[in-house]
Amino acid sequence: MNERQKQTYYGAINLATQHCLIQAYDTGNSDNTIAFFEYLRGEYPNARIALFWDGASYHRSKDLKAYLASLNDGLDAKQWKITCIRFAPNDPSQNPIEDVWLQGKRFIREWYHLCSSFQSVKYWFEFAIHRQVIKFSKLFKYGQFSLTI
Repeated sequence: MNERQKQTYYGAINLATQHCLIQAYDTGNSDNTIAFFEYLRGEYPNARIALFWDGASYHRSKDLKAYLASLNDGLDAKQWKITCIRFAPNDPSQNPIEDVWLQGKRFIREWYHLCSSFQSVKYWFEFAIHRQVIKFSKLFKYGQFSLTI
């Protein structure tokens, strides 16, 4: 039996620099979402982070809500360390990270001859994303935030 290999990526775009940060995980779930939040906090230790995202069930989980509550405990909403804002349901066209994933996939399709294994597909996908500056028009419809990603 030939099982299809897959990779889950979490990504965030820094609005100030238009660079994308991604992390690979085995699946999308509450634990990996929290791990990604911790990664972002490590990259921006003094920043307040605002995340716009879709309505995946693990984005609304009890564990994630508890994590955010403990992180932002006692702070006024304007001082929260991480603020999560949901896009409208079932509308990936609002989400700029979808355009990032699409560009990575386009790169793979164009340069498929470089991909001799699943490991090389992941390498070249990450290579393409880490080296681009995001300039999608929908990215800027959410305004500019001071030191947020």
